[in-house]
Amino acid sequence: MSEKLVNILLVEDDEVDVMNVKRAFLKNNIKNPLFIAGNGVEALEMLDNSIVPLPRIIILDINMPKMNGIEFLKIVRETEKLKNISVFVMTTSNEDSDKIKAYDLNVAGYILKPLSFEKFLASVATLKNYWQLCEM
Repeated sequence: MSEKLVNILLVEDDEVDVMNVKRAFLKNNIKNPLFIAGNGVEALEMLDNSIVPLPRIIILDINMPKMNGIEFLKIVRETEKLKNISVFVMTTSNEDSDKIKAYDLNVAGYILKPLSFEKFLASVATLKNYWQLCEM
């Protein structure tokens, strides 16, 4: 059985977190094409014009400039061609209100950014298992 690689969009404004995601993908042997947007506005532009085929998975930070993750997620869920994309929130926000808003917008998961890289690796491994199951 050949492995089909789906596009993944990372919406993250922190360069260190972007580097950590890239490193975690390498360590977990994740070869999926990874597109990176620095905020919600940039991500919407990419989804409109640049990413073909559309990503099946979005990894989304909440606290970002210009358009935060919740605002971005609302637009994604209201847009016909985007509304079925699986979205995982990966954020430092442990606020109950953020969690409730995210789950009300049908996120597939809410992951708190761990302080250690080893825990971050484990979180990304969990994501890998999820989307491999979805691909089957």
